Amino acid sequence: MTTEQQTHVPTQALRIVLVDDHAIVRHGLRSILERESDLEVVGEASTAAEAAAVVERTRPSIVLLDLKLSTAADTEGLDLCARLTQRHPDLAVLVLTTFLDDSLVVEAIQHGARGYVVKDVDTTELLRSIRAVARNESAFDSHAAAAMVRSMRVQPLRPKFTERELNVLQMLAHGLSNREIGGELYISETTVKFHVRNIMRKMDASSRAEVVYEASKLGVI
Repeated sequence: MTTEQQTHVPTQALRIVLVDDHAIVRHGLRSILERESDLEVVGEASTAAEAAAVVERTRPSIVLLDLKLSTAADTEGLDLCARLTQRHPDLAVLVLTTFLDDSLVVEAIQHGARGYVVKDVDTTELLRSIRAVARNESAFDSHAAAAMVRSMRVQPLRPKFTERELNVLQMLAHGLSNREIGGELYISETTVKFHVRNIMRKMDASSRAEVVYEASKLGVI
């Protein structure tokens, strides 16, 4: 068992549904994920309709979602992401795609995704991202993070943050968990949660991924 697994193994395996229109991609992902004792692939789908049905039936904790699910549209996955997260608020959607248009990263977050990685990501980073979104944390690979920053066009009014909140924001941007942030700042995990809630309230954000995006846009991080 890897150090990553020892740190993040839940009481039950994380249930994952794979949504990609290419069977060979789904097969490869399943092969990688099922080597991990804390991950379980409980379903697959190649279309939006199949995905909705599989998620309804299997009730996974995570969906790995490609944005292109048919030849008719390149970003059908965005609408599916919105539908799935609205119907299943606790569901974590991690976009895994070949597309890296700057605006798509932002749109994915706005449609409910907790993270965005491209398909050339290495296995270690993919596994880290899956476990991060399962903890309700944001997950972006370096390509997606750079695209998100490039997409910023305007500078809205910046909320007033305390020095501690700015410290927490910086660590959220680096993907640290509440426990890890507490360890770095020598404060309790409960105190970290308090600061994260305040930051989300000030930024009118509904997720940690949205906090990171908004903070980048404001030039806070």
